Amino acid sequence: MRLCAAPMTLEISRPRIPELRSIPDAKRIGMVSLGCPKALVDSERILTRLRADGYAMSPDYAGADVVLVNTCGFLDSAKEESLAAIGEAIAENGRVIVTGCMGSEADLIRAKFPSVLAVTGAHQYEAVVEAVHAAAPPSQGPFVDLIPQPDIKLTPRHYSYLKISEGCNHACSFCIIPSLRGKLASRRIDAVLREAEKLVAAGTRELLVISQDTSAYGVDVRHEERLWKGNPVRTHMTDLARELGALRTPDGHTPWVRLHYVYPYPHVDAVIPLMAEGLITPYLDIPFQHAAPSVLKAMKRPANEAKVLERLRSWREICPDITVRSSFVVGFPGETEADFQYLLDWLDEAQLDRVGAFRFEPVEGAAANHLPGAVPEEVKEERYARIMEKTEAISAAKLAAKVGRTVQVIVDEVGEADEDGDIGATARSQADAPEIDGAVYLRNVPASLKPGDFATVLVEDADAHDLFGVIAE
Repeated sequence: MRLCAAPMTLEISRPRIPELRSIPDAKRIGMVSLGCPKALVDSERILTRLRADGYAMSPDYAGADVVLVNTCGFLDSAKEESLAAIGEAIAENGRVIVTGCMGSEADLIRAKFPSVLAVTGAHQYEAVVEAVHAAAPPSQGPFVDLIPQPDIKLTPRHYSYLKISEGCNHACSFCIIPSLRGKLASRRIDAVLREAEKLVAAGTRELLVISQDTSAYGVDVRHEERLWKGNPVRTHMTDLARELGALRTPDGHTPWVRLHYVYPYPHVDAVIPLMAEGLITPYLDIPFQHAAPSVLKAMKRPANEAKVLERLRSWREICPDITVRSSFVVGFPGETEADFQYLLDWLDEAQLDRVGAFRFEPVEGAAANHLPGAVPEEVKEERYARIMEKTEAISAAKLAAKVGRTVQVIVDEVGEADEDGDIGATARSQADAPEIDGAVYLRNVPASLKPGDFATVLVEDADAHDLFGVIAE
């Protein structure tokens, strides 16, 4: 008898193909950034981190799942602007997270706007990101885009702010920055140089070095050395300037490197030869604040105004094209008419190229609020008008002296052709920091000119603040 096995069916196990689903739309973040360039850098870092976490950016309130307001709290007027911005964001969107310098006054913000989702302080990046995650959990998860994305920039492609430190060790009587941003905390110099190199490689042609006190860079870490491209470099302003001056754009140009918030410490002298050599932009932003010794003492500022005049003369001998800009406070408590006239006379001798002036404002928490000799508001206004008249006359004379000369510029914006086919452009010389100083307005530029281009310009005319010219043949 033959045994027959029953027929068997062989079943092959196949993996179950899941149903294909589309990736959900990314949650969108709106950003309102107020205050100084240092706050703008904070905003860029926050948005860069959020994009890496899968968020998209919204250009308006309506399209945002949550709105960030990066506040300024340096002056009472700045606080009012910040509060107005928070109120507008709540009215237009309703889901608002507050960060920045005014975050130190969380109770005030919550009392005025109980519906804010969270309040964090200055440069508290992790806390901001956590608050966003809680308010609008990311719908895509991090790193959905497999192609690496550049950092988010809130400035045009051709210039970038390079923040080298946080905080400040000074105890100026009119300022509360140390209480808002803490003591000086310098970034590693190799990290700063790596960021600068990356920015230049990506198209930045002007680096604006910022901090609370650029001259003090590295003091907190005792100017420690780090290796950069195999060589030791100190965490020091002069080493930083030298290495930044060695950077080159992809097409071989030396990028402009502009130094802001420079206190006139003796070692600043070592940077001037780098400017004369064309490695560092011949421009120093120095916050003198006043010149009268009694006012400087009350401000708790260095009171060596005569020595500063000597150094200005020395800098100009080494680098005749150097531009020095500064800012001054008028109406500080105890400022007499003699003090103010001293400041005007000092300005006559200093011949600063660019000057900004501010009327003294009490800031909550500042020691100056308790000083005797408050200056009446009408006197502040009168002195403000006089200092602006003085500095505008100096600026007008300096700019008039450039008529007929050629200057190097960087192009910020190119317009459309008019009915005659003429194309205009807005540029800046090395004497002009963006959004602070003047501009160089160009006529009849070639259609090939684009933002970020360097050009040589023949100056044809000038006023108190700006130059006017044409591309040199």
